[in-house]
Amino acid sequence: MLKNIVISVLALCLTISLALHLVKQRGGDVPTPPVESSSPEKGGSPVTDLLPKDPPKPERDPKLVAFDDVFKGGSNVEGLKGAAIGFCLIGPAGETLYEYNADTAQIPASSLKTLTTATALEVLGPDFRFKTRLGVSAANEAEGAGVKGDLILVGGGDPMLSMTDLETWAKGLAEAGVKSIPGRVIGDGRFFPGSPFADFWNWGDIGNGYGSPVSGLNLEHNRFKAVLIPGEKENEAAILAQIVPEVPGVSWMNESLTGPEGSGDGIVIHGGERAAVMHLRGTVPPGEEMVVTGAAPDPERFAAHHLRLALVAAGIEVTGEAFGAGDLWLEGEIVPEISSELLVHQSPPLLDIVTSIHATSDNHETECLYRMLGVQTGLPPDEAIRQHWKERGLDLTGLRMVDGSGLARADHITPKGLALLQHFAAGGPEGEAYVGSLLATPDEVLRFKAGAMSAVRSYTGFVKIASGERLSYALIVNHYSESAAVQELQQNVFSLMAAW
Repeated sequence: MLKNIVISVLALCLTISLALHLVKQRGGDVPTPPVESSSPEKGGSPVTDLLPKDPPKPERDPKLVAFDDVFKGGSNVEGLKGAAIGFCLIGPAGETLYEYNADTAQIPASSLKTLTTATALEVLGPDFRFKTRLGVSAANEAEGAGVKGDLILVGGGDPMLSMTDLETWAKGLAEAGVKSIPGRVIGDGRFFPGSPFADFWNWGDIGNGYGSPVSGLNLEHNRFKAVLIPGEKENEAAILAQIVPEVPGVSWMNESLTGPEGSGDGIVIHGGERAAVMHLRGTVPPGEEMVVTGAAPDPERFAAHHLRLALVAAGIEVTGEAFGAGDLWLEGEIVPEISSELLVHQSPPLLDIVTSIHATSDNHETECLYRMLGVQTGLPPDEAIRQHWKERGLDLTGLRMVDGSGLARADHITPKGLALLQHFAAGGPEGEAYVGSLLATPDEVLRFKAGAMSAVRSYTGFVKIASGERLSYALIVNHYSESAAVQELQQNVFSLMAAW
């Protein structure tokens, strides 16, 4: 009996000791025992009264909850399972209003163009113009008194030079009394050094019009049109009927076939730098003729050739042939320089070119701006761009820029970096010009630049909210399996932004 009482007392003491130890571990004082013990009827409990209470959680902003629902739901949609999705919404003061995987770098496609255009507006200025010079070289006395100078066309990187420009020059020379050109016609595009193609452009891109080469001398964006006529039956050979304008020094290997009913343009053109043979492969839909756009492989010779044709058409006799500076270099000849200048042609203002880029997403025009940034700053273009925005206070961690247009899949940027770029550009010295150059919805609530390539979609720009303030955003989706799922996600996101 006594033994049982002793055991009970020891057990009670141990329980009290453990309770006191737990209270001390929680950082509290040892409580004074209440005079009157609580009971269930009085609504208390000696144990629960000792535990700390969690503060009530604040309710999450319904706008943010709506974004959560869109992205969490979207990532489970069949066409987006396994896709990389990133989004960032930036407020008027540069604060992050909402983000979803915003610090993960992704392939941006053509929305990367805004990094090139925004930089060009600030570094080169909206009134900057590219210049193209036409002149004659000094007569080569060593060749004899009968040899006159060559007509030389020196490019300054203008992406907008056209056939109409050449025809206007030729008519002007004829009206000025020029009867003949006794020397050669030479195109010089060395203003932009290196390859006319970006290192990371795909083999399947560089023969097609959207992947046309970028030289210091460019004519009609260095593009031609190929007219193809399908056969009468599926798998019959399609006929290459015409190349317009003419591309000098190229042979054509046409392997295109007639496709099945309902098929579209399945043609890929393979070429490359100074290619002597261009290959057309793929399928042409049955029915009427189809026109596809290709890339002229030698921009210098292409421009010189068509200047010579324009001179002849204007009634001016041209004794020599057309050559590019690269042709002369391969022959070991010195490329002559202009001794007497005939004219200087200026491009449209830079702002007009930027507006064109945002409207058409033209890779060639963008790459000319990108390379000009390198020429003007004396730095590789990507370094010039990164340094400019660093000085402006923009952190571009996660950026890799191997071209200016986003055609390369080796480009990447974070959604936050792309959204912040819009914010910084809008607040910069050319902010209103930049914002106004972007495409807009009819009500101008949304301004945007989109990007698209296989399994890549991106959108960036601005949204005007009810208060009149402007938010900037970027949405990037990579590695999806269904375009319709991306479109639905984009529409949901745009609706939520517009209702902010």
